[in-house]
Amino acid sequence: MQLNRRSFAGGLTALALSGFAQHSSLARSGAIMSHKGHGPLKSDPDGLLDLPEGFSYRVISEFRGAMSDGNRVPDRADGMGCFAMPDGKIALVRNHELKVNNFSDGPFGDIPSTLATFDHSANGKPLVGGTTTLLLDGKSLAVEREHLSLIGTIRNCGGGVTPWGSWLSCEEDMTRAGDNVKRDHGWVFEVPAAHEGLVDPVPLKAMGRFNHEAAAVDPATGIVYLTEDRNDSLFYRFLPNEAGQLAKGGRLQALAFASEALDNDSRNWSGQNFQPGAWKFVRWIDVSNVESPEDDLRMRGASEGAVKFARGEGVIHGDGELYFCCTSGGVAKEGQIMRYRPSRFEGQADESRAPGLLQLFMESTDRRQYSYGDNLTVAPNGHLIVCEDQYSATVDNHLRGVTPRGESYALGRIRVQTEPAGACFSPDGQTMFVNLYSPTRTLAISGPWNKSI
Repeated sequence: MQLNRRSFAGGLTALALSGFAQHSSLARSGAIMSHKGHGPLKSDPDGLLDLPEGFSYRVISEFRGAMSDGNRVPDRADGMGCFAMPDGKIALVRNHELKVNNFSDGPFGDIPSTLATFDHSANGKPLVGGTTTLLLDGKSLAVEREHLSLIGTIRNCGGGVTPWGSWLSCEEDMTRAGDNVKRDHGWVFEVPAAHEGLVDPVPLKAMGRFNHEAAAVDPATGIVYLTEDRNDSLFYRFLPNEAGQLAKGGRLQALAFASEALDNDSRNWSGQNFQPGAWKFVRWIDVSNVESPEDDLRMRGASEGAVKFARGEGVIHGDGELYFCCTSGGVAKEGQIMRYRPSRFEGQADESRAPGLLQLFMESTDRRQYSYGDNLTVAPNGHLIVCEDQYSATVDNHLRGVTPRGESYALGRIRVQTEPAGACFSPDGQTMFVNLYSPTRTLAISGPWNKSI
C-alpha cells in the first residue's frame, strides 16, 4: 500500500504513514519476515554501496572538500533534513557528530577571528560539532553553495525537520561546563534551512537537557516529539507555548502507559513483556527541572511511571502517527520499531477521554534481516527506510526497507566500515539523500522509488 504525500509549509514533504496501520499483522509474531524488496543487490565496482538493479548513486559532498565559505567539509556526518527552496532549489542541513577532541576533523584550517560559536574548549578553540548546509539545483543536484550553519556544539547526532522550514539539531552529549568546555551541553538548536551563514546558536533549554537523538514535529499541533539515546531512555513530547516558536518555551513531558498496573519496560530484554502488534493506551507525565544538571531526567521520569525504551533514535511523523527506532530493543537486542498514534485531543485538557496509543510495531529476532536500526525515513512507495548502525569491531551495515506488513529487506549494503545516516527524500520523491558517517560522504541515490513491491 502506498503512502499519501502532502507538502508541509516551508516546502517540506510530509509522509503519510497510515498504510502501516492496516498491514502490520506479520510484525505481531515477533519475527522479522523477509521480503524480496527491489531484488538482489548488485556489487558496486567502486566498493562503496551495493544497490538493486535500476538504482544508482553519486557522491555530492565529501570530507575535507572545499566549501563556499572557505571552510572544509567536516567529518562524521549524521542526521540530515531536506527542504524545498525557492526557484526549485533543494537545501540539505546536515549534522556532524564531532566531539571536543575532534578539532582536526572539523571545518577549520585557520580559525576565523570572529565566529558565532556556541562554545570553546578549555584551550580556547571553538568546538567543531554543528551543521553544514548545502544548496542544490533541484534538477541536476549540483551543489551551488555549501557552508557552515551551526558551530560550537558537541555530537550533533539526529534531529528533525520542522513544518516552518528549519532543522532541529540535537546534541547527543551531556558534557558539563568545566569538563574541558565552558558551557553545559545536551541541548537542541534550531537551524533555518534558508539561512546563509552561521546561525545564532541558541539552545532551546525548555526542550530539556538529555542525551538527545532525534525530533519530529506534528504539523497539525506544533508538538515536538523527542527521542533519547540511552539504554533506559524515555520518549518525550514538548508542548510549545506558541506553535512554531520553540524559543518561547513550553512544557516537557514523558510517555507512560495509561494503566499504572502495566510494567513500564518496553525493551523486552527479560522476555516478551511488550508483545509485537499490541497497542497500549498512554498518558503523559510532566517532567520537572528539565535543564537536569545531574543528568537524571530519564530516571526521575521512570520513577513516576514513564516507559523505558532501549536507545530511542530516529523518529518520523506522518499522517496522524509516528514511528521511532529503539536500536537495541527486543529479546535478541537487535532492534525494535515503535509506533505512536496521538490522541485527537493531543496535549489538551480532554486528552484522557481519547488517549494516545503506543504499539510495538516490529521487533527483530535475526541480525541478518534487521540489526540496530537508527535514523529512518519513508519512501514514496510506502516503505520505511532504516539506517543500520551496528556496534561491533567489524560492521555489515545496510539500508533496510520495512514494508507495512513488517517484512524487511536489504535496500543497500555499505561496503566500507561505517554507518549510513540521515536518509531523507527530495521534495519530488525522486532522490534519496544519505550520509556515510566517516569519512563524510553525502550520496544522492536515484531509482524507482515509487515502484510498488
